[in-house]
Amino acid sequence: MVKAVRFYETGGPEVLRLENVEVGNPGPDEVRLRHVAVGLNYADTYFRNGTYPIPMPNGIGVEAAGVVMEVGAGVTNVAVGDRVTYTGFLNTLGAYSTERLIPAAPLIKLPETIAYETAAAMTMRGLTSAYLMRRIYDFKAGDTILLHAAAGGVGLIVAQWAKLLGLNVIGTVSSEAKAEVARAHGCDHVINYSCEDVVTGVRDLTGGVGVDVVFDSVGKDTFMASLDSLKRRGLMVCVGTASGSIPPFDPQLLAMKGSLYMTRPALADYIADPTEKEALAGELFDLVGSGRLKIGINQHYALEDAVQAHRDLEARKTTGSSIFVI
Repeated sequence: MVKAVRFYETGGPEVLRLENVEVGNPGPDEVRLRHVAVGLNYADTYFRNGTYPIPMPNGIGVEAAGVVMEVGAGVTNVAVGDRVTYTGFLNTLGAYSTERLIPAAPLIKLPETIAYETAAAMTMRGLTSAYLMRRIYDFKAGDTILLHAAAGGVGLIVAQWAKLLGLNVIGTVSSEAKAEVARAHGCDHVINYSCEDVVTGVRDLTGGVGVDVVFDSVGKDTFMASLDSLKRRGLMVCVGTASGSIPPFDPQLLAMKGSLYMTRPALADYIADPTEKEALAGELFDLVGSGRLKIGINQHYALEDAVQAHRDLEARKTTGSSIFVI
């Protein structure tokens, strides 16, 4: 019997239920997919708690890797037996499952150099890192970035990629244990915001100038510190809201703090075009397959542990990537 995690109301992790479900035959432009590994992402908590509204009841999870078992009419991009991975948004919701039906369009063929577990741990984080490093800003060797949540799944990939581009990386973390992880993955300097002031640390490290770009996945708690850490005409990239949404503000604030730029990108807009998605995935797979990017899977869960997995994630007990092993 196929198992899937579903929820019938929004709320805390306790609303998640592991159930037996029926999976039928794929319709036009769909495939039936058997999962081998499923990704755990902070975005999953937004669906669960209602930040991202969806109809109830529903499945959860947007990223996984597995094998194509059956294809529906009109599917041409994958075939039965193909190794694939995927990430997305509403069109891929329901990844916490052993098997599922899914539109064929989001599926990305996996090279043999990438294991299923690695793919599930990095498809969303890796493609996010790819567009942050290759599409958001025209980086030059010697540029300096401030990377919040530097020991998180995206943070560890961005830090490594940034070093490949010759950037100086200042990371922020919440503990000394996470500081060690961040340093091991490429951060030149690490600020422990539990006991250090981020803005003071950044200004000291940059001779008072500030950084070229801030990647902020925390949101409300770090917003002002991020702005105050930027150099004149620097770029603020809001890539998440782990601490809550950024309150409304007057854009004049950006002028007052140095004619700053600000963007709130979403992965969906950088992989909507199949050609661009293929290019970003190809570069990511090449770097990981060649060993130049390391993907750390530091937490492994079973589907029946979904409640605990969400508790660990929201309590910031995790580092690197987390996956469900099927």
